[in-house]
Amino acid sequence: MKVYAKARSRLGVTGAVTAAVLAASVALAGSVPAGGAPAEGNAPNAAPRGLRLLGMDDLQARSAYQPTIHHHADSDRFIAYVGHHGGSALNPLTGQEEPNGVSIVDVTNPRNPDYLAHIPGPAPGGGAQMVRTCNGSDLPEGDPDTVYLLRAFGNEAHEIWDVTDPANPSLLTTVVDGLEGTHKSFWECETGIAYLVSGVPGWRTNRMTQIFDLSDPAEPVHIRDYGLVGQEPGSTVQPVPTSLHGPISLGDRVYFGHGTGSNGIMQIVDRDELLNGPTEPTPENLQAPEISLLRLSSLGGAHTTFPVLDVPVREHADFGRGATRDLVVIVNESTSNECRTEAHQVMYMADITDETTPQIISNYQVPESEGNYCSRGGRFGAHSSNENMTPIYYRKIVFISYFNAGVRAVDIRDPFNPVEVGRYVPATTENTDPRCVEVDGEERCKTAIQTNNVEVDDRGFVYIVDRANTGMHVLQPTGQVANIAGL
Repeated sequence: MKVYAKARSRLGVTGAVTAAVLAASVALAGSVPAGGAPAEGNAPNAAPRGLRLLGMDDLQARSAYQPTIHHHADSDRFIAYVGHHGGSALNPLTGQEEPNGVSIVDVTNPRNPDYLAHIPGPAPGGGAQMVRTCNGSDLPEGDPDTVYLLRAFGNEAHEIWDVTDPANPSLLTTVVDGLEGTHKSFWECETGIAYLVSGVPGWRTNRMTQIFDLSDPAEPVHIRDYGLVGQEPGSTVQPVPTSLHGPISLGDRVYFGHGTGSNGIMQIVDRDELLNGPTEPTPENLQAPEISLLRLSSLGGAHTTFPVLDVPVREHADFGRGATRDLVVIVNESTSNECRTEAHQVMYMADITDETTPQIISNYQVPESEGNYCSRGGRFGAHSSNENMTPIYYRKIVFISYFNAGVRAVDIRDPFNPVEVGRYVPATTENTDPRCVEVDGEERCKTAIQTNNVEVDDRGFVYIVDRANTGMHVLQPTGQVANIAGL
């Protein structure tokens, strides 16, 4: 069997950006765009602080899930690749109604995003929620002159696209098809290993992991299928463990988040054993790579499990042990409109310094009373964190998307006491789609912002996208957020 080497830490690799590019980005961000940023969104008591609007694109009024901001290696261009939920909309560039897929937007100048192309999803339902990117020069066997996009194709396949010219993307290959589900995959550019969230026929869940070697994206190599014990074909374990939401790989560990709004599981797995151990999906082989599980209650899920390692904890600096801590930011996902059928979904800090016994040590949440969010319409609660490990923010600030409460910047330098230091709640527009609930047998619909996912780029800009068709907002850190980040 091919031995898959340990992944290099991405700290200082992801986030590597020249001083010239950073200086240019600061110059670009020197003033608010014409007309000014809205002072308030749909929450009058939550005026922006620590973040201000630089630019916006309506993404052709498509419901948006994951933004990935990619620095093209051959230039100083920054391109936003945005995966969309199902649906369809008119593409003004082609004049055609197209199933929602992937929007490609040039954000080199964050004040003036330029919509370049839309890659349609499957007809008729559309959808290509998850996108990841790699420069071929970073991949072990990639074409150094090519930029690659990995995307989900509805719930049925994963594809690789050539986006070297982002205005003219072309399909390179289908990694795998015939699936029954897809979601929040992860791709290690430095090794080429991809952890694809898939529903493989025969498995007892519609979301587990298929691991592929995509070091040469044109020639995908399947390594193994992996899931929790009880999800494998032929198992009789009841209940079936909650489905995977997404993995994040860092160093010699992979951190899996299972569940959305309930029965969440954070799983830590030994990467070497996962890639090089026996591949037959027996309970013993599925158990072998697992280091630990942290089970949340029936009240919260684990949408995102973002590892933040070697955090210096100032209050512990004088102790013999504990001056630094390894952490995982666990973010639940709110799924209920107007808070009607679930608990408040929040962010948890898990201490994994002893990774065999993870412990929740703190949490962060937006108070509902701040903006009477439950009555404003749509979802209120946490959904995801940024995942780019740029040193600008890593170990200092995480950004949490919070649906109708916008995005929140949370200072995690003292992980035992996370503190909000910035927020931005976008305004709705004519594109914002109402969200409905049934009340006493009648449908009630309200229009509210639905900030779905968040990401940062290697220049420090923050990108949020909206589930309710509003578009993408590009934000600049100011005040305390900028000070903590060193900007």
